[in-house]
Amino acid sequence: MKAGLRLFTVMLFAASLFAQSGTRLIGFDAKSIGRGGTSIGVFDTPELMMSNPAGLSFVNQTMLNVDISMMYPSLHFKNKLNNVDGDDNIFPLPSASYLHSCDCSDFTWGVGLFTSGGMGADYMLNHALYGATKQEYHSKLASMQGGLSLAYKFNEHFSVGASLHLVYSMLEFSMPFSLNPMAMQGVAMPGMTFGQMFAGTPPNGFGYDEVTASAKMTDLTAIGFNGKIGLAYKVDNKLSFGLSYTLPTSLTYTGGKATMDMTAQLNDAFGKAMMGWMMQNPGKTQAQAQAAIMAQFTQLGIDMSKGVVANYDLDVDLTFPASFGFGVSYKATDCLLLAADVEYLMWENAFDKMTLKLKNGNNSNINKMMGNAGTFNIEFPMNWENSLMIKIGGEYLATKELTLRLGYAYNSNPVPQSTIFPIFPAVVENHVMAGASYKVSAPLTINAAFEMALNNSVTASNPSLIANEFDGSTSELSTWFMHVGVSYAF
Repeated sequence: MKAGLRLFTVMLFAASLFAQSGTRLIGFDAKSIGRGGTSIGVFDTPELMMSNPAGLSFVNQTMLNVDISMMYPSLHFKNKLNNVDGDDNIFPLPSASYLHSCDCSDFTWGVGLFTSGGMGADYMLNHALYGATKQEYHSKLASMQGGLSLAYKFNEHFSVGASLHLVYSMLEFSMPFSLNPMAMQGVAMPGMTFGQMFAGTPPNGFGYDEVTASAKMTDLTAIGFNGKIGLAYKVDNKLSFGLSYTLPTSLTYTGGKATMDMTAQLNDAFGKAMMGWMMQNPGKTQAQAQAAIMAQFTQLGIDMSKGVVANYDLDVDLTFPASFGFGVSYKATDCLLLAADVEYLMWENAFDKMTLKLKNGNNSNINKMMGNAGTFNIEFPMNWENSLMIKIGGEYLATKELTLRLGYAYNSNPVPQSTIFPIFPAVVENHVMAGASYKVSAPLTINAAFEMALNNSVTASNPSLIANEFDGSTSELSTWFMHVGVSYAF
């Protein structure tokens, strides 16, 4: 059992990916991806468990699908101090599904495990506070889901279906993390908080408009549930329609560990305080200035010998969006199938913010400055916008064994300029796909597809809601995929 859990965890982290539609993939198997990811109104693959479970009624065969995709993202980030590419990564994306259909029953059922989405990035970047020491910027959000799907065929034309999936997700990120100084509510002296001191105009304050800590957050895992319902209507052997709704998924990531290191920020403040003291006390040495400022910090309740590195227990709240989808397919000739899907993803009600719940902080200096006992919440702004995804594609039966496919998908970028930053780069919009299937034998078919998400760049607003370093910065992303799958019909 433990070995199986470890294998699942490795697969999940291997499946961490750069989002193709926010944090969601365009399609979930090689067959549908070859024709642009269209599947809501095309009833021929177990992928319907993820897109429109009602369509399972019309697949009319028992089959096993195993798919593996390899993704190759390309990232670039530019701001005042950086003009660099992100690390080169390769991500395997696995999925497997089994569909059971029988002429003896109006019920069709299936079970599957699918890589459903995520995002991530890796950079080493310069930051003004840290001088020549490059900082790690890393994120990894991975999600897989799977479970049971059931469809009921009322008659030869109409079916309803539902999927109930268990969702397992993992999250981690590291980067310099900036906050408004006024978040520091601890009392420095009568009538003044540490926030007011750090934000105040010199010589009475440090003049910061943000305070920054090196943040590292790991070991966050979440388990939740996701439901899908669908309708399928097959007019005849040529024309089909599908309608689907995916419920939102609220996840609480638990068991996490967070480290917040304010050493660079405090050293900078200490240096400013020393300069101010020496200007007010001309002729004094740096050693005298250091001793005087150490005494002043001690009077504020800050013990410099304890440093400003804190470890916390961490939970994170994050919601994945609901979506509506409509699909249609039309068999123009005996050899040519055309299809289109339209999906509306409601990011505004999901990725509006990410709530970081830190507790049991073990550094008394940071607790003093924050004005708490080591337990507090941070609302990380995201403000994503609803997006529309349009997918079109077709497939052509070239021979009895060979089927060729082409497709295109467009997804409006949900990430606003106010909260774009390089390690959440889910901004690609245009996708082109091509694929093929080859029937090796009556039961065995090999499916393959190539997908390219064309480069898109977003320039952050000035000011950015995330941090000053992202003011007017540019984040770019493009990706390409290879998808291979095997279908075995029983």
